[in-house]
Amino acid sequence: MARLGVNIDHVATVRQARRVTYPDPLAAARAAEAGGADAITVHLREDRRHIQDADVVALRGGIRTSLNLEMAATAAMVAFALEVRPDDVCLVPERREEITTEGGLDAAGMEAALRPVIDRLRGAGLRVALFIDPDEVQIAASARLGANAVELHTGRYCEPRDAGAIAAELAVVAHAAVRGRALGLAVNAGHGLRYDNVSPIAALPEIDVLNIGHSIVARALLVGMERAVGEMRALVASR
Repeated sequence: MARLGVNIDHVATVRQARRVTYPDPLAAARAAEAGGADAITVHLREDRRHIQDADVVALRGGIRTSLNLEMAATAAMVAFALEVRPDDVCLVPERREEITTEGGLDAAGMEAALRPVIDRLRGAGLRVALFIDPDEVQIAASARLGANAVELHTGRYCEPRDAGAIAAELAVVAHAAVRGRALGLAVNAGHGLRYDNVSPIAALPEIDVLNIGHSIVARALLVGMERAVGEMRALVASR
């Protein structure tokens, strides 16, 4: 059964819209845990558009589940991760002008740059995942680089509305999950997953963690974080 990681970035988005002290991401994380979250995920972006350094520090000492830090593979982010020591680090591509992460990391094209980053993080005892498209070339590169895990970008699966297109994209993710597991990688997935489309991904036996944020935070605006997470947890657990 897949575990549920709840991304609380957009709790901080609401706060940063007014540059105030509320809503508190730590309080949201604790409510998410009460709703059944197995992990808390945050993306500390270089432009600090939502989550701030202090949020990560507070979460590191204030949650009872594991902390997954998404970050770019830069020297500054590596230094921060080594200082804060989250349980997991997920290396992601990042462009300042994008609204959200638009695709997977080019692990195959960046092996020389990524290898020392991964070696340094793993050498410090951190588990390292690479956020990649569900592509065999990228999966193979991730394994060569010594990553502990991959997180498969599910954006293309979440975009189509035609049943045939959805089935085709699900098959791509399923094949990638099998390949990743065969190469000894833990396989996670995320991006764009919602209450109405998560079940087929959760049903893939190779998937370890589903990281879901925007749809849960949007639902939480109406019903509260604990219930919103509980509803998603039930969908994930039912597969």
